Amino acid sequence: MFKVLVIAYYFPPKGLSGVQRTLKFVKYFNKYNWFPTVVTSGEGAYYAHDNTLLDDLEPGTYKLHRVEGKDINSLTKQLGTVRMPNEVLRKIFSFFSSFFFIPDNKKYWSKKVLNYCRELLKNEEFDVIFISGPPFSSFETGRALKKEFNIPLVYDYRDLWYGYHFAIYPTIFHRLMIKRMEYRCLKKADRIIVTNRKIKEKLVKFFPFLGLNSISIIPHGFDPQDITAAGKHPKDREKLIFTYSGIFYEFITPKYFLKAFKLLTQENPEIASRIELHFAGLLRKENEKLIESLKLQSYVRYFGYLDHLDAIKKLNSSDVLWITVGEGRNSDTISSGKLFEYFGTGKPVLGLLREGALKSALEEYGSSFICDPYDVRGIKDKFVEIFLLYSQNALPAPKSEVIAKYNREYLTEILTKELQFLVKVR
Repeated sequence: MFKVLVIAYYFPPKGLSGVQRTLKFVKYFNKYNWFPTVVTSGEGAYYAHDNTLLDDLEPGTYKLHRVEGKDINSLTKQLGTVRMPNEVLRKIFSFFSSFFFIPDNKKYWSKKVLNYCRELLKNEEFDVIFISGPPFSSFETGRALKKEFNIPLVYDYRDLWYGYHFAIYPTIFHRLMIKRMEYRCLKKADRIIVTNRKIKEKLVKFFPFLGLNSISIIPHGFDPQDITAAGKHPKDREKLIFTYSGIFYEFITPKYFLKAFKLLTQENPEIASRIELHFAGLLRKENEKLIESLKLQSYVRYFGYLDHLDAIKKLNSSDVLWITVGEGRNSDTISSGKLFEYFGTGKPVLGLLREGALKSALEEYGSSFICDPYDVRGIKDKFVEIFLLYSQNALPAPKSEVIAKYNREYLTEILTKELQFLVKVR
């Protein structure tokens, strides 16, 4: 089998959607004659842990190495699962972290990984190095390994690096340093993978030396085995259930969705009484207070953070799923893994989105309702439209050929073909 060295900070038992992409590649690599060795972080403090995720991987189909660093998660690992700070504190922490750590606060972990991988590569041969970011300090690790061992190097962008939608640049110096770092890393890359066309376009705009043919698009997806294994809860009440899975922060907020539902309770109370709003994930204190201030507690059910299959089961048991992304720097490049798991369920999706990668994917999906994320009355009207279709059993069906494109097994096959090409030309 060919051998790929995978470097990814986010990997189980860490939870949330950031781990799914790398986990599923590792799961399906063997099917396409690739054996993965994963170098990841230790089991440090984090906002969510899911100890069931590693059960997805069959023993003997991969190797796993954990490297402890001096990042904040490792230094506070005794805390285990920690609560996400409120938005004001989170932004303060992010500012100070961005000021002192360039390119990010995982840089010391990435340096330890560099030394660890040097020893691995001295004792074992690999055909390709595959690195998924963020964090992007690990791209610097890849650059150094490429320079030293001349092994084909592939960068996988889940988000932008320079121009990242949630990045804070305290000074012009920070901005220039990060762009320069990315330039140096990209000059060493043999292949670049991105999750959507918007990221590809931005990379070519920021770094004109890149050709369109040097960047491949492999989107996020869903694992059909998860959808089947999760099953669904029996529906115990005649309610139209809207479910959101995930977390809220920055300009990803439930504020306008909840305000629109409040308007529905005032203008169409008979419809509102037949709807429930379900939240699965990390609902922060400020979100809970907003629900209380709008007096919507009787309409809302909060399930907390769920293990992955339980989260899929919740999606399978819902009638309509919803997602929101507001306006922010390069927010059109956001490619939430959550949306593609929504697709796997085949459920109708309400997207509160502006122009961008997510809106394009949702339009193609077919079973979709799209509205501006800040248009409270427009969102309220979508509630009415969806309810009327639901009551007539006339909600639109998704396009099966579109869903098939996001099967993670198929996406891994595409990735292995990219890796195979690098081995052939080496």
